[in-house]
Amino acid sequence: MTHENNMHALHTLAAWSQTRTPWAIVCVSALALLLAALYFQHVLGHAPCVRCIYQRTAVIGIFFATLLVLLYPHFVIRGIALILWGTSAIWGLFQAQEHLEVIFPETFFIPPCPFFPEFPGFMPLHEWLPMVFDAPGSCSANEWQFLGMGMPQWMQVVFSLYIAGWVVALLAQTVSASLSLKAAK
Repeated sequence: MTHENNMHALHTLAAWSQTRTPWAIVCVSALALLLAALYFQHVLGHAPCVRCIYQRTAVIGIFFATLLVLLYPHFVIRGIALILWGTSAIWGLFQAQEHLEVIFPETFFIPPCPFFPEFPGFMPLHEWLPMVFDAPGSCSANEWQFLGMGMPQWMQVVFSLYIAGWVVALLAQTVSASLSLKAAK
């Protein structure tokens, strides 16, 4: 691609990031993941473990970050949403990796899985909404498989995609801000 084509692509990406469409796509995907998790838990009987609940919380963070932009599409809100989206996606990936270390330990030391979620004292989500945040399952359980991968492996893929999308959105917002500054001069 030439420099002119690269700049056109960046301008297009920056303009698209100002619309609600990309934020809606991420928001709907996070909602779908949350609904799927609740279906697995309450209909199929797969009890989530603490690491599952932490990953679920990260997905909820991504959902609320993008919902915020859909409701209030202001550049300051987009900045706050990007921070929440990135933090949630990175933390979710970290939790999925820790979950995999419990299931597939590389050493004789198996990382412990807490019995109860350790939410901040001012926000005990597992007590307020136990249907969503209680963790009666075991971190070592890995019954569900799809295409040879279990839930934590799929969540690792999902969070990696969310991080990639976050990087693109961050780049788009940076380009958009830069273009706005140049136009103001």
